[in-house]
Amino acid sequence: MGNGQWFPAEWAGRVREFVRGEITPAVPRRAATVLLTREGPGGPQVFLLRRRLSMGFAAGAYAYPGGGVDPRDAAADAVAWAGPGREEWAERLGVDPDGAQAIVCAAVRETFEESGVLLAGPDPHTVADDTTGPGWEADRAALAARELSLAALLARHSLVLRSDLLTARARWITPEFEPRRYDTWFFSAALPAGQRTRNASTEADRTVWLSPAEALAGYARGEMIMMPPTVATLRQLAAGPHPAPVGPVEPVEPVLVRLRTEGHQIVLSWPGHDEFERRVER
Repeated sequence: MGNGQWFPAEWAGRVREFVRGEITPAVPRRAATVLLTREGPGGPQVFLLRRRLSMGFAAGAYAYPGGGVDPRDAAADAVAWAGPGREEWAERLGVDPDGAQAIVCAAVRETFEESGVLLAGPDPHTVADDTTGPGWEADRAALAARELSLAALLARHSLVLRSDLLTARARWITPEFEPRRYDTWFFSAALPAGQRTRNASTEADRTVWLSPAEALAGYARGEMIMMPPTVATLRQLAAGPHPAPVGPVEPVEPVLVRLRTEGHQIVLSWPGHDEFERRVER
């Protein structure tokens, strides 16, 4: 049995069309995703969701909570904020301050929408210890439906976003031949004390806490389907230690698949990640 690398059947045709110049790349939408971690009985564990088979993108694949940015979160005065500021995050993420704020907000918002975990607190030094109950669930549903902004949610509960709880880890861009494209920043964050995860997403049919080694073993056996960024960040998490959250460091470099032809084959390769190389007949 091969590994569980996500490689949908329709990709072969799209790759051929792209090489022939028949596909104009879509502009990728900015997005963020978060590796939630906790200490388990045998060491660190990470939270994974399995995307429903009915989903139009990455159906059946295991992934982290995440999704697209909300333009409402980009304004400087939109969100109550604690921790490293917009400028520091802009340097780390390789974007302008407005874009950095929107990406960080997307990470916090999507984590709450899909796992029920909120990386925010009453002040810069504490974190909300319980985000369960009918009121929180109603707010979460309104947030997911875009009827409520993250800024409004935080204001309603007198909370500030805790950007210091996030660590930027990677940036991956969906291949140019895909009709749905995302420019996604990957973060990690520890599960706050007192909070608990739940399957709060309508996009997932299962959630699990696994050690990175357990998740990678399931992938290697072909039992857990995963996209290359998920596998790569799991390997990074297993290797430790955490990279610097923000500060005077080089921006996170994006990873984008490259195509080349070799004889009668088209080779897909992800720079720095040789294990994901795939070949398609021309």
